[in-house]
Amino acid sequence: MTTRKTAATPARKAVVKTPTTRNAKVSAKPVARSAVKSTVPANPKAAGKKSKKEHKVKVVRDSFTMPQVEYKKISEIKAICLKTKMHVKKSEVLRAGLKLLSALNEAQLKRTLNSLEKIKTGRPKKH
Repeated sequence: MTTRKTAATPARKAVVKTPTTRNAKVSAKPVARSAVKSTVPANPKAAGKKSKKEHKVKVVRDSFTMPQVEYKKISEIKAICLKTKMHVKKSEVLRAGLKLLSALNEAQLKRTLNSLEKIKTGRPKKH
């Protein structure tokens, strides 16, 4: 015994043809809106699809300056992750650090940021 799955076909919109000036005269009586019944669902696209895709997160490109010793820490963290068979990108390492910093309370965050070496911002001069 076979069964058929019937797909919901979208209903066609009711089309009211209006005469054009080239091939017919314009009628004096306008068509009443209640005379045309709409069989179109309120949201025809949503009826056929399961759900809309989530919007993509907008990404931002930026540049920053950091001491070479701290920059090498990113490579070290990536190497540790590779030992555990987990491939990560530099941006993922930085984002994980931001996530950890955001979990600190104000006093811990202040202490951590004050422990950093102050460096000049901007690009280094070329010799």
